[in-house]
Amino acid sequence: MTEIDCSGIKLPLGINEIKRLIPHRAPFLLIDKVTELCLYKSCTAYKAISYNELFFQGHFPEHPVMPGVLIIEAMAQTAGVLAIASISSQNIDAPKAVLFASIANVRFRREVVPGDMLRLNVSVLQQRSKIWKFKAEAYVGDKISDEAEFTAMIS
Repeated sequence: MTEIDCSGIKLPLGINEIKRLIPHRAPFLLIDKVTELCLYKSCTAYKAISYNELFFQGHFPEHPVMPGVLIIEAMAQTAGVLAIASISSQNIDAPKAVLFASIANVRFRREVVPGDMLRLNVSVLQQRSKIWKFKAEAYVGDKISDEAEFTAMIS
């Protein structure tokens, strides 16, 4: 189903549209679909967690758990989609990168395992020129698995 969100962009965004917005590629592209996008405000993306993910080979073979740092990276990639789509919507040259400046208030609340569908909700807390501050939450079903606030520089 195609919808138009408050961004005016046809949703959902699939992998090809995501790849046009952010530079990440397999095996480090950690979002599969964007279902909500409100420019300069919020974005919701999803990552299907498969046992075939490369990181499960070593984390951990007998008890596969998605590394928390990769969940934070998936949140950051969702924020990157939000920031780049927002800036591009104003006919400004799209930035080349969204780079972490700081990460704060990180909480890992539950394991994310193969078979889970990770929902990533990101909202803009503050935006000044090239510096953006985001709040992000990751959910499996209706249960929060992870949360963080981070600052990024858009270059």
